[in-house]
Amino acid sequence: MIRRPIVEFAGLGVAVPDRVVTNADFEKTLETSDQWIVERTGIRERRVAGPEQTVAMLSRDASLLALAAAGLGPEDIHGIILGTASPDRLLPSTACDLQALLGAKNAFAFDVAAACPGFLFALNVAEGLVAAGQGENMLIIGAEKLSTISDPTDRSTAILFGDGAGAAIVRKATGGSGAVLSTYMKSDGRLADLLYRPGGGAVDPISDKVVAERSHFIKMAGREVFKSAVKTMAEACDKALERAGITADQVDMLVPHQANLRIIEATAKHAEIPLKKVMINVDRYGNTSSASIPLALDQGIKEGRIQPGMTLLLVTFGGGFTWASAVVKW
Repeated sequence: MIRRPIVEFAGLGVAVPDRVVTNADFEKTLETSDQWIVERTGIRERRVAGPEQTVAMLSRDASLLALAAAGLGPEDIHGIILGTASPDRLLPSTACDLQALLGAKNAFAFDVAAACPGFLFALNVAEGLVAAGQGENMLIIGAEKLSTISDPTDRSTAILFGDGAGAAIVRKATGGSGAVLSTYMKSDGRLADLLYRPGGGAVDPISDKVVAERSHFIKMAGREVFKSAVKTMAEACDKALERAGITADQVDMLVPHQANLRIIEATAKHAEIPLKKVMINVDRYGNTSSASIPLALDQGIKEGRIQPGMTLLLVTFGGGFTWASAVVKW
């Protein structure tokens, strides 16, 4: 058994676009209503980036806040691990573009493609790299511009997604706050076609056919994804608690992926954690994929709901399928 903590959170920062898109805006272009969207998802509005605002730019803004909170500069970073399902381009990685924007000349940089669990997958990678002696200060990011890969004509997916970025400094544990007590990751590629982008990759490159078929946009089998999300997030909660050696009643705050209010409620019910101890902001941001957990963490801190010394349970699920969790002594 690995002795923890190996790493701790030392700073957090988030960035979201200024533009707010409400459910009423979708009523103008889709056969839907605010009531229909709220009842099925809990979402009321989301943020959408403009064409000039890239994933790397959102990541930079969030990273600078995280660095300032940790009392570090870009040159103090040894590694940049960026989780995203909507990279600015396929080559090079968005992490390398972010490195250039920050001037983090002493860091290696790469992307993690794990969909919504990207931030927690990046945390796991950062922990392993610190343990392996590859550096002491890691910058992890979950950032998305999902508005560019969501089909605006598809009612089942267009309403769900928003843009944003969250970043954290993860450093070698010093015995202070923010200690990571456990982590867990899992995948099941057999279910990939339930939530995926069929076209636009090496198998079916961008072409007139792909654009005409709209296969470069996200496709989702909503009912099946919902069932898998509830099941796997429950498992992830159990595993993280078990590995941390604690029980659910010792958790001060559950910070789940913000995909759907009903999934959040089902996860909290399984973990036997009351909703008053659950961070929920899906109504404000929609599903921001890998950015959703840091956005929820940041809001909890700013609202005073997350305080130093609290035990947090982080849990997420996404396309792949992938799922992950962590217990953190904040």
